[in-house]
Amino acid sequence: MHDDRLANLLGALALTAADRIGDGASAAAPHGGAHPAALVHLLAHPGGSIEDLRRVLHISQPGAVQAVNRLEAAGLIERRAGKDARTRSLRLTASGRRVARSVLAERARSVTGVLDGLDAEERARLLPLLEKLVAGLADDRPGALTVCRMCDRDACCHGGECPLEHTVPRAAA
Repeated sequence: MHDDRLANLLGALALTAADRIGDGASAAAPHGGAHPAALVHLLAHPGGSIEDLRRVLHISQPGAVQAVNRLEAAGLIERRAGKDARTRSLRLTASGRRVARSVLAERARSVTGVLDGLDAEERARLLPLLEKLVAGLADDRPGALTVCRMCDRDACCHGGECPLEHTVPRAAA
């Protein structure tokens, strides 16, 4: 069946792209695992809490605390006063911002390598299809933040709207 082949090829591509992104991100950050995505997320969304990070990264609360402790010990993030006495606001340090940008650069190199087999016209045809597929990956903001945990927001929104813009809550008129 044609759909079986399509799903299988997409799965192979997605898995290989994820492996390459993970390898590049781990090489750019001092710790692997959830750490590169935590840095990239905090670059785009500074001031979140450990709980916010836990939800976006889909890790346990102890895992989120451990990740924050490691990133803080490495001098990549700092904790500041939060919105209330119980929470702390997480912010990247200057070093953390540099590492997060390095993670994004490695991610871009990894993904660009996957696209090397396509010419400019094929890439142009692929772009709207990928936008449509990404738009369907989340229906709400928490889901979109998880999908975009390693996104380069500048690259995504350059020349267009984020495919997950429909998940941003709109202010009441």
